[in-house]
Amino acid sequence: MKPELGVCYYPEHWPEANWAKDAARMIETGLTWVRIGEFAWSRLEPTPGNLQFDWLDRAIETLGSAGLKIVLGTPTATPPRWMMDKFPDMRAVDAEGHLRKFGSRRHYCFSHVGYIDECKRIAQILGQRYGRNPHIATWQIDNEYGCHDTTLSYSDAALNAFRRWLADRYGPIEALNTAWGNVFWSMEYNSFDQIELPNQTVTEPNPAHVLAFHRFSSDQVVAFNKAQVDALRPLTDAPLLHNYMGRVLDFDHFDVGDDLDIATWDSYPIGFLSDRLEADEAHRVAFLQQGDPDMQAFHHDLYRAVGRGRWWVMEQQPGPVNWAPYNPAPLPGMVRLWSLEAVAHGAEVVSYFRWRQAPFGQEQMHTGLLTPNGHGAPGLAEARQAADDLAALGEVQPARAPVAIVFDYASNWAWTTQPQGAGFDYFRLVFSAYRALRRAGLSVDFVPPAKVGEKHYYLILAPGVAVLGSLEQQLLQGCDLAIMGPRTGAITEDYQIPHAGRPGLDHLSSHVDLIETLPPQVVRTVDGGGNAEHWVEHLSGEAKTKLSFADGTPMLQGDAGLWYLAGFPDETLWDRVITMAAKETDLTLHMMPAGLRRREMQSHEVLINYNAHPISWNGLQIEGCDVLFRKHDSH
Repeated sequence: MKPELGVCYYPEHWPEANWAKDAARMIETGLTWVRIGEFAWSRLEPTPGNLQFDWLDRAIETLGSAGLKIVLGTPTATPPRWMMDKFPDMRAVDAEGHLRKFGSRRHYCFSHVGYIDECKRIAQILGQRYGRNPHIATWQIDNEYGCHDTTLSYSDAALNAFRRWLADRYGPIEALNTAWGNVFWSMEYNSFDQIELPNQTVTEPNPAHVLAFHRFSSDQVVAFNKAQVDALRPLTDAPLLHNYMGRVLDFDHFDVGDDLDIATWDSYPIGFLSDRLEADEAHRVAFLQQGDPDMQAFHHDLYRAVGRGRWWVMEQQPGPVNWAPYNPAPLPGMVRLWSLEAVAHGAEVVSYFRWRQAPFGQEQMHTGLLTPNGHGAPGLAEARQAADDLAALGEVQPARAPVAIVFDYASNWAWTTQPQGAGFDYFRLVFSAYRALRRAGLSVDFVPPAKVGEKHYYLILAPGVAVLGSLEQQLLQGCDLAIMGPRTGAITEDYQIPHAGRPGLDHLSSHVDLIETLPPQVVRTVDGGGNAEHWVEHLSGEAKTKLSFADGTPMLQGDAGLWYLAGFPDETLWDRVITMAAKETDLTLHMMPAGLRRREMQSHEVLINYNAHPISWNGLQIEGCDVLFRKHDSH
């Protein structure tokens, strides 16, 4: 693999006289990819059936002739205003019943059949015109599914589709009543037409109803994406991709990815630190202009799994963004660091957002590589430096990690439905486990529950996986040691406590007898060091107690090959558990200083220093905000 760099560009925003100059300057910067077209529907079709492709033809020819490979987006994230007149009911409705109006983007409901047909139509038209164009090297379907809380819609279109989905899933209405436990509070239905969407209820709706609606809504995203994939596949041999987002878990990215060739995601490290991550004030200050040392890597590894090994960064932050609560500038070196870090995790392409900063619209304050008038922004020089670094690096290959984490989108829907404690969050739990593995210097893979056991690992962690299914047996086959919990195997697919109890394991005599959730200022101390926070389970059973709470009750139980955690570990406790697991499996740890991270490639050990200051480690000096690629045969 020879990694490359790219950029997002909007020719419709700029005078045509700029296009060739911009393309030449992109090449001069070391960029080889350019994404266009994903928001251009109103220019492609200003009125129904009035197709205007001449400008796009010229833009593609200009960019492609300059030597750039083009990602062409389907423009379905921004339907034009006339589409609202054609389908007034295509807009989504939020949980409070408010219609989501025209005037920004993503103003559609995934369940609206008329709009889906329009999306298939425009995708097919684009495919017929550009599917064999030599400059079009990949296609992007839509843009950022789920952005702005748009996965769930409470529209009439969603209601009708949900009722059909339920009928297909459950068959007779009596089966649904039984599965959902509708005898509780006299919630039984006589027909599917009586079922409403689970919003605006007097108090909490039935959790089975809510979870089913989440499953349905995810399936609608999958079907929406597949409709465009099916329209394009016969018309092009170029790969198809989508750009996912950070910490957006309200649809199953693995299911969407099954119909695509490449997974990409949009990486905004500084924005995410202030907008999407729990952290104390000291951590936020220390990494204010760098981003969290693990947040980007987490998503790199996750989307590598979604893409089945093929993944990109489609949008890389090159400067201050416009959407976070606070938007500081990256420290010098960070744009280069983020770019090379992605490559260390296997990225084929890192693409910056955007080339020229927009002079109008909602993103005027979102920095590009250039200012609107063409002056180079600070990120431009670092993009050039990253291109030189990649040229010097040459061919590289990712390596399979020694450890893995089971990641399950449906578990997030379950625990969002009934968190039970304000501090409990599925992403937060999994991210804490990921951080612990990274502090131990380990490279990490993610696997969906359905694919556990396809590869063998020293260690697999499965925290918070809601529905056990066949996971226990797959884990025993797929690793030397599996660690479940807390809250693993806690419900059935229809949100009932399993008949066998929690977690209902066949190969481990460990039983959850009581659950308590804790406020932030309260923890449960563990003998020997560390605490459980947020979530604590009281265990019984014959399994060996490996760690105990201060009151003598089990914190960690386990027998050969399978352990169960009875609480949400803090950092100290996670580090103890990972160290114990390493001794059990002969896994080699490389304990890392704060802010320094390590990634294994086939040919290189890569050290990434998120600190603003230099770090010494194992006889090496890594400068602040820097990346060191060290060949394995180096001494």
